[in-house]
Amino acid sequence: MKALVLSQHGGLENLKCVSDYPMPVVQDGHVIIKVGASSFNYHDVFTVKGMPGIKVPLPVVIGLDFAGTITEIGGQVTGWNVGDRVLVNPLNKTKGLMGEMLDGGMAEYCLVSAEQLIKMPDAVSFAEAASLPVAYGTAHRMLITHNTIKKGDRVLILGASGGVGTGCVILAKKLGAEVIACAGGAEKLERLKEIGADEVINYKEVDFSKWAIEKYGKPQRRNYEGGVDVVINFTGGDTWVPSLRCLKRGGKLLVCGATAGHDPKEDLRFIWSFELQIIGSNSFYMENLTALMDMISKGEIKPMIDKILPLEQASEGLRLIQDREVLGKVVITP
Repeated sequence: MKALVLSQHGGLENLKCVSDYPMPVVQDGHVIIKVGASSFNYHDVFTVKGMPGIKVPLPVVIGLDFAGTITEIGGQVTGWNVGDRVLVNPLNKTKGLMGEMLDGGMAEYCLVSAEQLIKMPDAVSFAEAASLPVAYGTAHRMLITHNTIKKGDRVLILGASGGVGTGCVILAKKLGAEVIACAGGAEKLERLKEIGADEVINYKEVDFSKWAIEKYGKPQRRNYEGGVDVVINFTGGDTWVPSLRCLKRGGKLLVCGATAGHDPKEDLRFIWSFELQIIGSNSFYMENLTALMDMISKGEIKPMIDKILPLEQASEGLRLIQDREVLGKVVITP
């Protein structure tokens, strides 16, 4: 079968679309899925490069997020039928992440534990479902499960053009927030407005923290005037202290990652002086993915998909993610 295979860590040149990868063999407790669509995350870039402390069994088919149709069912599997349309939760409880510790979704077929399956509503496409887990599932847990945003909040989102970022824009707007989206480039900013952003900031040209203070006023320690209510920051690095600086008294800094560095400079004075809340959110769960598909089927949200490419062009799709040349998700179809 066709599959996108990582043979050794390094650059994207180590990813090859092959046509002779072995077909998966059904096992007890598992099903075989004919992949309808899969999508990339920035995590796939890290998998290709190699991550300290994580030993990936190579060669491996990459791709965490995917959806498809059940074609074979192994022993001890109940409640599922051949032909069922399913989204796969990429976390295998025994072995770890699909596309990292075991073969993932960038292939024509994939072996999946039945515990990872979520039934898809008829109104949700494979491309939409495959966009959800890592990006939108993370955003849903951070904003909705943790109940961190309320109607009328001013919410500033860093890294708004990526998968998690566009998910946050869409969900924050659905919750009734005033959304300020930060990204690089005029085209990305215009498209962020199209999906709901009320204000946009080109972080390459403008200091987002100074912009927020000039727009909404300097945060006050003795009252609740000035600043923004929430900053969503999964970049870390040099953006951390500026994020603290523009938050109003009692404001929330939400964090679910650190793509620009996990050990940023800190300034505790802002945290105690303005009674700030630092709220972490990790990963996603079945209920997040089910809720998101329900929202899609009801027409309440639509995932932001930048490109849909064939498997033969998948390496180029991951390059676009790596070089941050897309808005939202890149979806691959076998």
